[in-house]
Amino acid sequence: MSKDPYEVLGVARTASQDEIRKAYRKLARKHHPDLNPGDKAAEEQFKAVGAANDLLSDEEKRARFDRGEIDAEGQERGFGGGGYRNHAEGGQGHFYGGGQFSEDDLGDIFGGMFGQRGGFRRRPQGPMKGEDRQYALTVSFIDSVNGGTSRVTLPGGATLDVKIPPGINDGQVLRLRGKGDEGFQGGPAGDALITISVMPDAVYTRDGNDVRSTLPIDVKTAVLGGSITVPTPAGPVKMNVPPHSDTGSVLRLRGRGVKAHGGQEAGNLYVKLQVMIGKIDTAFETFLKSWSPEGGQDDRKGDGAS
Repeated sequence: MSKDPYEVLGVARTASQDEIRKAYRKLARKHHPDLNPGDKAAEEQFKAVGAANDLLSDEEKRARFDRGEIDAEGQERGFGGGGYRNHAEGGQGHFYGGGQFSEDDLGDIFGGMFGQRGGFRRRPQGPMKGEDRQYALTVSFIDSVNGGTSRVTLPGGATLDVKIPPGINDGQVLRLRGKGDEGFQGGPAGDALITISVMPDAVYTRDGNDVRSTLPIDVKTAVLGGSITVPTPAGPVKMNVPPHSDTGSVLRLRGRGVKAHGGQEAGNLYVKLQVMIGKIDTAFETFLKSWSPEGGQDDRKGDGAS
């Protein structure tokens, strides 16, 4: 037996059409087969959610269901035990016999046509927008920062190029208008809804519109300062390291983070320095043997005095 459509969508019987629509979109996205490949349970739940929405989004069918005139599949309950078929085979079923009615006549009698997910669907009156389609797309960290173009493979092998705007976040949904299912009776096509997953990067992390990274430098540059080449999401740039820099020092490259977008200024790149000793030569080793930090030995002796 089909589940109560209100229970399937998780809404109260007093729910508004807007609440029903929101519940359906949330659950359809959660259980969509494209986002749950190979998950039969998710596929069945997706079908159940669609069937529940078909019934409750039609105000007439919803009212008839609430009055107990039809079941959760949209089948009549008025004739007991066997629905229309048993009714037709009884004495009162003469409308089914003798070829008196065409399929169009029967469609008019029953007030609609069978929908895609079972039950009765009212025949569309005038143009109707096509269904939206759900897709998943994984993009690189660099494309999420700079923007770019990625390709989605559609059912049937067709492809769709998707423009990735700068600053897109993991889990964000892009809407491509008119890239869904075709409309009915001249209505507009539905939209393609693309859920974005951003791959983590080995070098960079996001902090809002800013980007952060860690960069190793040698001891000489840390002590004396100097120019180094820094990788950024948009390509390498030169940066000056100030003298006496230490591990943990953070330098800022203005405008080298997330590209400007949507009225927002470009973010910054923050580079944390990591001093690396590197290969030790004889001269450096000899220097260290004869060198002590200023006041270092005295401080250590003082620590042990009573």
